[in-house]
Amino acid sequence: MPTGLSLHIGLNSVDPARYDGWNGQLVACENDARDMAAIARANGFSDTLILTRDGTVQNITAQLREAARQLVSGDILLFTYSGHGGQMPDLTGDADVETDRKDETLVFFDRQFLDDELYKEFQAFAKGVRIVALLDCCHSGTSIESVQELLSPQALETQFGSSAPQQVEAAARVIPSDKQQQLLDRDRELYADLQRQLKKNNGQAPDALLIGACQDNQVASDGAVNGLFTEKLLAVWDNGGFQGGYRDFHRDIQKTMPAIQSPNFYTTGAPSPVFLDQKPFTV
Repeated sequence: MPTGLSLHIGLNSVDPARYDGWNGQLVACENDARDMAAIARANGFSDTLILTRDGTVQNITAQLREAARQLVSGDILLFTYSGHGGQMPDLTGDADVETDRKDETLVFFDRQFLDDELYKEFQAFAKGVRIVALLDCCHSGTSIESVQELLSPQALETQFGSSAPQQVEAAARVIPSDKQQQLLDRDRELYADLQRQLKKNNGQAPDALLIGACQDNQVASDGAVNGLFTEKLLAVWDNGGFQGGYRDFHRDIQKTMPAIQSPNFYTTGAPSPVFLDQKPFTV
């Protein structure tokens, strides 16, 4: 019988000492993680919950590496993250890399975690392990200011519950562009070194599917109880009443979301049709 392990991360804030005074305060991310852990547990996964202060790179990678040691072909990893996301340019100065290449980031408690770092952790899993990642954050390079310029007050009210600039920023799950630049200037060598190391990674692509809260040019919303994406996911899941595969799940969530936040569906490697057609959260 297959084994299912799940890791659920929810960060309602980050360490201001590591983010130059910014605490990234959010409301609903820990709730998201708890709710996703409850779904996993109800469906036979052994779940691990990591909340806010424990959401460090060391703790999260340790859990992923332990899961990689345990799971074998036919098993499944469920990885969920709720918190801020970000975006970082290529810092290596490599002339062979397109100048507009961006690394997406997950904003962990102590530093930003590059998408290629997560990809490398997923590569450590045995061939044939199914990997599902659900990310309620955004990696948009779009600043909050430009969102406010593009959207009408009514659209801002619909997505963020307010059209006031400070409240919109507080309700968006993306690191503010000015803070991103400030941290980039401070930590340029750290991330340039990471990017150089990760470019050498030629391992096999993991068989993974990812459903993200929004497109790359959109912003994901926090909420009073759950993030908007997680709220709609829970409603579509309907305590297990949902019938269909992962693409159906993504489509049905997308139907319930506003046009200004449209969830993304992405795969790496070669997930089998059987995997993609399974009811979500099937061990």
